Amino acid sequence: MATEIERKFLLVSDDWRRLAVRAESFRQGYLSNSKRASVRVRVANDKATLNIKGMTIGIERPEYEYELPLQDATELLDQLCERPLIEKTRHFVEFGGKLWEIDEFHGDNAGLVVAEVELASSDEAIAMPGWVGKEVSHLERYYNVRLTQYPYSRWTAEERG
Repeated sequence: MATEIERKFLLVSDDWRRLAVRAESFRQGYLSNSKRASVRVRVANDKATLNIKGMTIGIERPEYEYELPLQDATELLDQLCERPLIEKTRHFVEFGGKLWEIDEFHGDNAGLVVAEVELASSDEAIAMPGWVGKEVSHLERYYNVRLTQYPYSRWTAEERG
């Protein structure tokens, strides 16, 4: 079984921006979201994928990903995915021997910026950059699939905390 092990953090500064080595524009939507799994369609630049992810809360979840024809993915996003779609720019930053992914959200989730780092094991120690703040890996509202149901634009000041 494929497993994603990932930690997610809020940011305390924009210092990561000068370290970004590249960026990609993402447009993604969800075809299905149940208590067991979500099914996502994503277009990143000119590449399209179908992703199936277990709904376990935490840093370790089953995940499968398959390439899709770009035209099919575009049609699925436009016609069948739940609204709002997730629109974001993913910035890639190398730090401490890891590739950090900084997601800067747009549209209904504009203003939300989170950092993610994938790990080889759930207990792997990582160097923490100074621009990383509170860990939100266990807070479901930060999951992309939840942002389609409860976008950042509707969060209270306390939830944004």
